[in-house]
Amino acid sequence: MPISTEDATRFAQTFAGLVDGVSVALLDKVPTIRLALTTMLAGGHLLLEDAPGTGKTALARAMAAVISGSHSRIQFTPDLLPSDITGVSMYDQKTGEWGFHAGPVFAQIVLADEINRASPKTQSALLEVMEESQVTVGGTTYPAPRPFMVMATQNPVEQAGTYPLPEAQLDRFLMRTSVGYPSRTAMIEVLDGAAAPDRSRLVKPLLSAEQVTALASLAAGNHTDRAVLDYVAALAEATRDDESSLLGVSTRGTIGMVRCARVWAAAQGRNFVLPDDVKALAGPVWVHRVVVDPDAAFSGATAQGVIARALTTVPAPAVGV
Repeated sequence: MPISTEDATRFAQTFAGLVDGVSVALLDKVPTIRLALTTMLAGGHLLLEDAPGTGKTALARAMAAVISGSHSRIQFTPDLLPSDITGVSMYDQKTGEWGFHAGPVFAQIVLADEINRASPKTQSALLEVMEESQVTVGGTTYPAPRPFMVMATQNPVEQAGTYPLPEAQLDRFLMRTSVGYPSRTAMIEVLDGAAAPDRSRLVKPLLSAEQVTALASLAAGNHTDRAVLDYVAALAEATRDDESSLLGVSTRGTIGMVRCARVWAAAQGRNFVLPDDVKALAGPVWVHRVVVDPDAAFSGATAQGVIARALTTVPAPAVGV
């Protein structure tokens, strides 16, 4: 059932409160925080590509704190095993029974730090839990907590000894963005409080996990006109047909766009989605899903350029209240 105007207004107020709460830990990064919260409320996962020391861990901790959720951090290394992530079944000699020892993936906000430093086999251990919110070990399936979100990080500069994420795994991240360096003013504030650098400890819980789940369900019912759905489909087709594109936006990518746009619209107090919501999210939701032809890339073509051309050539529908 579509949400009411009152529900949308209440959603926007709650969303703004969450942004303010996380901003205590991550100064001057409201756009990134809005994207991260949108990803969480859309039931997706976030890929952060940034240099070390820009606040990616602080963002994950602050998001867990503001929703009264659990948080875990997995440092991906070449010797990390899949069982180090998911957990393992162990035999208890006292009871004579097998028991499951849950791995760090069983937290509501999971920070997968430098995910591209682990082997492809270990990276793939996240595929099931990211897609289906469950882990299967020894033939038994264990559900992940709700809400559940993986925030993975990659260092875009130092690539020696890394294993690039394959397209199939990149496609499972709902958004890709970066934190970036703080402004001069924010940097002064950070330096002024350098004696207590972990600002995420200052974040106050605003919602319970159950309230976050209810909020996500509310946004999922936001009205999306068929003209907007057609616009999303046409944009995806344009990325596939682009002469510079080797691989365009997948069906999973179009579904993810609609989920994000519904949250994005509700966060602005609207109970309907506009084409402008799709335009605002096209980069973060789709840039990591577009693969540029190697010959075109040699000539300077980029995934950002493919998406920009799609937004330019595909006419946006006139959708109002």
